[in-house]
Amino acid sequence: MPLILLFVLGTGIGYAADGRAGALWGAGIGLALGIVAGLVMVRLMRGGGSD
Repeated sequence: MPLILLFVLGTGIGYAADGRAGALWGAGIGLALGIVAGLVMVRLMRGGGSD
C-alpha cells in the first residue's frame, strides 16, 4: 500500500514542480521511499519491531 501511494504522490509532486522531468524524478524517489516504507510496515506487522 505505501508503495503505490508514494509512487503516485511523488509523480504528482514532481510533475507540478518541474513538468515531465520532475515527474520522472518524483516517481523514482516515490518508488524508493515506498519500498522502504513497505519493508518497515511488514517488519512492524510481523514482530512488533523489536528483536
